Order: sequence, then C-alpha cells, then structure tokens
Amino acid sequence: MTRGLAGAALAVALAAGVGWAAPAPAATQPAPAATKVDEQTVRDVATQLRCVVCQTVSVADSPSETANQMRAIIRERLAAGDSPAQVLAYFVERYGDWILLSPPKSGFTLLVWVVPFVGLGIGLVLVAITVRRWSRAPQAAGPSQLDPAVRERIRREMSETDR
Repeated sequence: MTRGLAGAALAVALAAGVGWAAPAPAATQPAPAATKVDEQTVRDVATQLRCVVCQTVSVADSPSETANQMRAIIRERLAAGDSPAQVLAYFVERYGDWILLSPPKSGFTLLVWVVPFVGLGIGLVLVAITVRRWSRAPQAAGPSQLDPAVRERIRREMSETDR
C-alpha cells in the first residue's frame, strides 16, 4: 500500500512538475487580433511599385498574377506592422531601385531627373538663337566700291546691249 501511495505521489509530482515547466498552451493566450489593413494604404504603396511582368504599369494597376501576389505581400507586411516606407524598402532590397516607378533623386538615378530638364534647356536656347537669326533684318548693301575702270566697262557693255 505504501508503495502504491508513493507511486501515486510521484506521479502527481511529475505531472505537476511537467505542467509547471511546460509553456502555457496557446489556447490560454489571447489570439492576436488580426490587424486591419487599410486597402487605400495597400493601393498607395502598390502605385509606387513597378509590375515585374508588365513593367510600364504599377502593381496597383497590373492585372498579372505576379502583381496580385505583390499586393498580397504588401498587405501581409502592413498587417505585420511595417510602415509603407518599410514595405517599399523591402521591395527595393529584393529588386533594386528599378522596382520603384519614381526612382530616388540621388546617385546615378539623379540623371533620370536632371537630363530631361537639361535637354529642354539646351533645346530652348537653340530655338532662341535660331529665331533671333531669322528675325534679323538683312543688312543693306553698302555703296559699291567698284573700280572706275570696271564701272566704265559695265556702262559701255550695257549701252551696247541696248542698241
């Protein structure tokens, strides 16, 4: 009988020890509330990203399956607590600056922003120079500086042709 009581006490002690040392079951913890993601925020982020399939269309406007998956990733990352800037950084890390429809205004991509304006400025200067040259009045010819001998020869030949 004492053996039975000792075995039962040991079993209770082991069960209590295991229960005390084991982590709390997940059912006792409150489930994390599903973070509501604003679809407008998803769309705002998606409009800044280039679709990797369509390439000229934003992820928000692309009908491709890849764009749909990218929108799902945006939604998941926003639900996980990432900010829109962090979501954009995630895609830039994976694909590079190319994935942004509006590349950053620094480094080599600064040329994308500067070159069109420089080209436009050069074109305007060339047009202004051309218009200025066209609008100038032709210079009047000054008095001729003909040699008197040549003048006399012209007069004589003109009079011979009149006869």
